[in-house]
Order: sequence, then C-alpha cells, then structure tokens
Amino acid sequence: MPSLLLRGARALLGPTFSLSEPLDVAVEGGRIRAIGPAGTLPDTGQVVPLWRRLLVPGMVNGHFHSHEHFQRGRHENLPLELWMHNVRPVRPVPLTPRDAYLRTMIGAIECLRSGATTVVDDLTLGAVVDRPLLDAVFQAYEDAGVRALVGFAMMDRAVIDNFPWVDECADPALLGRLRALPRPSPAQFHDLVRELARTRHPQSSRVGVLVSCSAPQRCTEGFLRASRALADDLDLPVITHVQETRMQVVTGQAFYGRTMVEHLHALGFLKEKTTLIHAVWLNPREIALLADTGASTQHNPWSNLMLGSGVAPVRALLRAGVNVGMGTDGMSSTVTANMLTTVGSAAALSKLHGGDDDWLDAREALSIATAGGARAFGFGDRLGRIEVGAIADLCAWRLDTIAFTPLADPVRQLVYGERGAGLDLVVVDGELVMRDGRLVRIDEAALLDEICATVVRLAPEFALAEASVDDIHRVMRAVLARCAAEPLAADTHRARL
Repeated sequence: MPSLLLRGARALLGPTFSLSEPLDVAVEGGRIRAIGPAGTLPDTGQVVPLWRRLLVPGMVNGHFHSHEHFQRGRHENLPLELWMHNVRPVRPVPLTPRDAYLRTMIGAIECLRSGATTVVDDLTLGAVVDRPLLDAVFQAYEDAGVRALVGFAMMDRAVIDNFPWVDECADPALLGRLRALPRPSPAQFHDLVRELARTRHPQSSRVGVLVSCSAPQRCTEGFLRASRALADDLDLPVITHVQETRMQVVTGQAFYGRTMVEHLHALGFLKEKTTLIHAVWLNPREIALLADTGASTQHNPWSNLMLGSGVAPVRALLRAGVNVGMGTDGMSSTVTANMLTTVGSAAALSKLHGGDDDWLDAREALSIATAGGARAFGFGDRLGRIEVGAIADLCAWRLDTIAFTPLADPVRQLVYGERGAGLDLVVVDGELVMRDGRLVRIDEAALLDEICATVVRLAPEFALAEASVDDIHRVMRAVLARCAAEPLAADTHRARL
C-alpha cells in the first residue's frame, strides 16, 4: 500500500472539530502515521498538495439499501407500510450480475461524492441467494474504493405476516398466495454470512459483511436468537430496523404484549455493536435499555421525513449515553444517498422539538455521522477522526468555493451549506479514491451512461413489479386504519407533531 503525504490542509481536529492551521498528514499502511505543521514532515511517498483545503474525517453512512437504487425518484408521499412493498414486490425484477453491479455503483458514487467513506448496505436478496449477483455487489464496492459492510435483510416470516390483523383485513386466497412466495431459508442466510465472514470480516477487509435481521416483527424468536448467536460467534456487527413508525409500536404490543425494544432485550439481543435502525418511536424505558446494554441507533432523518415517520428523540438518546450514528436510507424513499443532506437535516429537524437546549448543532450532527457511526460498527476510536493511529478515511473540501465564502465556521458551512460540489479529494483505507474532484478508480461518466441505458431497459419490468403490489396496498390501508385507532403508552416520544 503506497504512502501519502497530504500537505498544507487545514483540518477539523478533536471531538469538537477545531479548525487547525495548515498542516501535513502522513499516511502509511492505511493509517495516519504522523501529523505536523505544514512543511515539517518529510516528502516520503506520494505528495498531494492541499492548500486552501479543509480536511475532514470521512462520514459513515450507517444505513442504506442498494437494492433500491434503480428506483430513485419513482415514489413520493407514501407512508412506510405502503411504500415498502414497492421495493419488495410480489413480481421481482430480473437482474443480471452486471445490472446488480451498476445498481450498487449508484450508491457508492453518491456516498463518496458527499463525503461518506463508509457505507452499510442492508441488501435484500429476494427469493433466492444468487451468488453471481451478490459477487457483483461486492465487486462494485471493491472497484469504487469505498469501505462497505453488507448485510442481507434476513427474515424468516412471510412479508405479509409482518403486520397485525392481516387475517381480518385480507382475502384468504390473497394471503395464501403471499405466504407461499419463496424466500431463502434461515439456514441459507446463516450459512451465507458464515462463509463470507471467513474472507470478508469488516475488521480485516475493506468490503465486509455483517449480520442483518430485517426487523423483529419479520423474524421468529428462534431466528432472532440464532442470528444473535451467529454474530457473537463471528464477532460481527448486527443491524435491525426497530420502531420506525407508530404502527410498529402497535405491532409490538399486538405480537408480543410489549414494545419491540423490550422484546429484543428479553431475547438477549441488545449488546454493543448492535444497531437499531431508525428508533423513532421510543419511550424512556427503552432508551434506558439501550444505554444499559451498549446498543446504538442509526438516525435516518431525511428518510423519516420523506416517509412521514417522525423525528427521532436524538437528544434524549445522547443524554442517556446511547451511541447514535446516521444513515441516508434507501433511494426509493429518499431520492438521494447524499450524506450531507442527511447531516444537515438531522441538525435542522431537531429544532422542531423542545427548547434550544434540545436541539443538535452542526458539530454534534457531524460527530454522529463520523465517530458515532464508527463506534456503532465496531471500529471504536480507530475511524471517524483525524489523529495519529486512526484509519486514514479522509475527505478534503475546497475552501475557495461559495459554500465556504466568507469563512466564518467551517463545520456549520459544511453541514448546512455544502452538498458535495466542493469535494476535492477522498482517501479510503490510505488509498486515493478521488483527486481534483475526479473519482480515480472508475470511469464515472461511462458508468452513468450505462446505468441510464440499463434502467431504460428495465423500466417495463419495474412498472409490472409495482403493479403487482396493488392488492397488498389495499390490505395495508385497512391495517393502517386499524392500527391508527390503537392507543400508545402515554410516555411514548411524540415523533410527529
């Protein structure tokens, strides 16, 4: 691995992102080897001048779904329980491995171009484990140069049985067809993770795997316990969607007689390196459980806004000592994997609740998106910061752009004003991925042309796939109405105004 000397940048240092004077950063073996005043470190390896640049830790996009990337911009104004069936349709869209490669590249490119050097991809495999297709996903991340952790949205219940009262709201014949849809077995899921972890463990491979249980209500108790044991055995991070919407709180009460967080705790599921995605509708007891067990949450503010799910109690989580990371969620609902959109919306949306002592500021939001994500996925203090010994995942932003002119507070101007146009350089695992604003490992323009042609070819298939869920939408509207009439505990966070 070649060494780098990043010369002359001003850097955001420490937990409060203090702006340094111009300095040199020496990178060797994927780590930051030395930091010193500009011009003081010897010219070893490749020297990259970064005068009038702002050096920032790469962000961790702690949650998105690459299987949605081809559906960017196809939907709007649907709540989660309706929208989600469009990306898990009854009629699947047939893809070649090349299609999957191109689809994955969309998210890899956009994350890199908005300052995210790590992505956590919660990938739905569909009806079968297609290894050539899955290999293409991994190859895309290898080629782009981004750090990636890939999970497989594992579940062992039929999708229609993820919701309460479906037997009362749906025709038996329809339920029979939906329950008969094929899906990988629990053993296939677990064997896949175990096999891949031998060569793609995230602590030794830039492109690795983790354990993903899609959500508690989508998994039987036995499957959750087995998945927890698998993660413990392999020392892998775990992710699961929890209480994204009001309906999911009602579902927990209907299925278990308690909330989903309490259900997971009773199963021994909540531990360090375990991340609850969204965690919007929580009560104080659940927040205390997360703090006591060391579990994290992944805040997805832009997604929660676009789906009408609500605003998570981030300040309450932080005050309780819960680690919080941040993600963009899938492009079918959010239209973007731009991490700066997510970070800026996190800080802005917090101002809808409580007084100003409850609000997040730009530095807190950026810390959640860097150090918070690193801790959630087992990297501790080795990622998401600029210091000697840290993993060299770094981004350099041009300071001679309109977003930073005039320069008053670079963190606020990055979080609220920049969206990627001024990104000049990206280093991942000590290697140059972008220089002079150009991704150096791939032919971006050619890939974008091929992606556009591919989506045009697949457009009729996507239309048929989306039409195949019309009957489910009618059922789900009835289930939503039933759930809306169910009361919540008085101390449940008011996620919607």
